[in-house]
Amino acid sequence: MSETTSRPIKRALVSVYHKEGLEVLAQAFVKAGTAVVSTGSTAQALASYGVDVTSAEQVTGFPECLDGRVKTLHPRIHAGILADMTNADHVAQLKNLEVEPFDAVIVNLYPFADTVRSGAGEADIIEKIDIGGPSMVRASAKNAATVAVITDPADYALLAERVDNGEGFTLEERRYLAAKAFAHTAAYDSTIIEWASKQWTKPESMGEKSDFATYSRTWDKAAVLRYGENSHQNASLYVDPLTSGDFAHAEQLGGKPMSYNNYVDADSAWRSVWDFPEQIAVAVVKHSNPCGLAIGDTVAQAHKKAHACDPMSAYGGVIAANTTVSLEMAQNVKPIFTEVIVAPDYEPEALELLQTKKNLRILKVPVSPVSHPQIRQIDGGLLVQDMDIFQSEGDNPTNWTLVAGEAADEQTLADLQFAWRAVRSVKSNAILIAHDGATVGIGMGQVNRVDSSHLAVDRANTLADGANRTQGAVAASDAFFPFADGMKILTDAGVKAIVHPGGSIRDEEVFQAAQEAGITMYVTGTRHFFH
Repeated sequence: MSETTSRPIKRALVSVYHKEGLEVLAQAFVKAGTAVVSTGSTAQALASYGVDVTSAEQVTGFPECLDGRVKTLHPRIHAGILADMTNADHVAQLKNLEVEPFDAVIVNLYPFADTVRSGAGEADIIEKIDIGGPSMVRASAKNAATVAVITDPADYALLAERVDNGEGFTLEERRYLAAKAFAHTAAYDSTIIEWASKQWTKPESMGEKSDFATYSRTWDKAAVLRYGENSHQNASLYVDPLTSGDFAHAEQLGGKPMSYNNYVDADSAWRSVWDFPEQIAVAVVKHSNPCGLAIGDTVAQAHKKAHACDPMSAYGGVIAANTTVSLEMAQNVKPIFTEVIVAPDYEPEALELLQTKKNLRILKVPVSPVSHPQIRQIDGGLLVQDMDIFQSEGDNPTNWTLVAGEAADEQTLADLQFAWRAVRSVKSNAILIAHDGATVGIGMGQVNRVDSSHLAVDRANTLADGANRTQGAVAASDAFFPFADGMKILTDAGVKAIVHPGGSIRDEEVFQAAQEAGITMYVTGTRHFFH
């Protein structure tokens, strides 16, 4: 360890909300004879472990006040933190001011995120916005030249060791701890921003509503994953500190640990079924695309219909349901190789049966997806957008425009509505064929709509033991048909009704072709690209 940069810890400032792990520090302080300054309940805890504690009040000559809002915000505290003891002028100033320097600052902050998650009222949440704590952390991190700052209880044992052996920390170590501390306060402030931006929106009296000029979010690392999308990529799971019960916080009830790809696919499936919040829905997803999606009178029926769309692709897929998984559904799932199943809950007998599949990851997520900004990183920046949750007027069938054929009967219109909602989950360019509340053919991810149409028809009529599933079915396209060719593939296959956004310069040509084919066609005026 470098003799030129190491600084023994002779005097420490300790002010922590969470007291876990303090005993090991206290033992080291007592053994080494470290001078310790502390506040409130932290001082009491250290004293109970035998530490001769000097209170912050004794240092400042000023009492804690305003219900604890002011404890350490005082020049005699902050001068001792901020004095660079490698600077002779700073040393002289401290001597003249009769201020003792600190060699280490140990701080953790009020539990703001925990308080928000608890459902506490605004007044209680505001009181958990720490002021003195971040001030001490930032001051000591700025002064890494001579001060070691500890914000992570996982570092207490190391600190205790360095106090005990008298070595302290090197400059490089102090700088690392400082960077870690700045990350801690940045994350803390970002969490407050996330809450405040939702609660304290711009009032009309201040003009047109707008978002903040900066976008700040924070995430807590929840798990290190085996690898990322591929085995040579590192990956971790981070969660929103202000939420609980959502997909990222899923309770795993069985199976191997989740992988990166498991999370991606299961999240896609989970969102897909909640596109049908008023109905029982089941999705089967592979590589983030649905290979089957259906609604039914029971969850077992919905799963059976969804699986039947593409049984081949369902092998090694992910299953999601928006209602409790029944024993009947579990019995149907058991013989199928499945990576993940996710649902709000499971019948006890269903869970017991699924748990016999040792490799099946079983997730319980009690809360439906919440609309939130979607974030996509690009080189040098981020793209942020609202989530696509069918918020457009064109998503309501009552606002659709009939542009060809006769108005659809009740059943056909219901299938068109199902297809329109289901196509949102499919990667563009997307063509989806549906019948009786279930997908029967899905064409996804192609660079043109003709290929997607061919793929949808081909899958519909080759994956069902020779049955013609396009005859009398309906179709949805996530965007307009630029020419009539893609639509003609569908009508030639027997599709009787189509819904799509419209908006092409050749709309009239497409509408005329639909009229000549004798099919019903609606346009929505809105699209659902999913790149």
